[in-house]
Amino acid sequence: MTNQKAILAGGCFWGMQDLFRRLEGVVSTRVGYAGGALENPTYNDIKTGKTGHAEALEVVFDPARISYHALLQFFFQMHDPTTTNRQGNDIGTQYRSSIFALDDDQAKVARDVIGQVNASGRWPSAVTTEIVSAGPFYAAEEYHQDYLEKHPGGYSCHWVRPNWVLPK
Repeated sequence: MTNQKAILAGGCFWGMQDLFRRLEGVVSTRVGYAGGALENPTYNDIKTGKTGHAEALEVVFDPARISYHALLQFFFQMHDPTTTNRQGNDIGTQYRSSIFALDDDQAKVARDVIGQVNASGRWPSAVTTEIVSAGPFYAAEEYHQDYLEKHPGGYSCHWVRPNWVLPK
């Protein structure tokens, strides 16, 4: 089976990358910017919140080892999908919760998983994560890539909630 991609946004991309890279079946990760109008944005562009981009994570995964559904379950376990335009100390549209679907199948799986998350009662309010068609993904600057490996103990607002498994 050929590797597939997922593009997700859920707050600061450093923390997301640090957790997703550890999943069995994840081949590679890259932080960057998605969902905006400006071509080739930089961090200085998107930090203003005016470009429409979100800090995002591109995940390349082996679907024979981990499904897109399982990736999304993990996504909803490691960030708070009920806060609009905010994760931890990070506030603004660039920190929104988004699933950038690469095709109709990914959008369907995303809708199904959001329904499961909402029905589970794991969060005190409804999921605000948007599902949008993926446009271009722009890799972030090199100093952002693998940031928490380069700077152990650096800021992250992401953690894995224990005993948090949804039905498949």
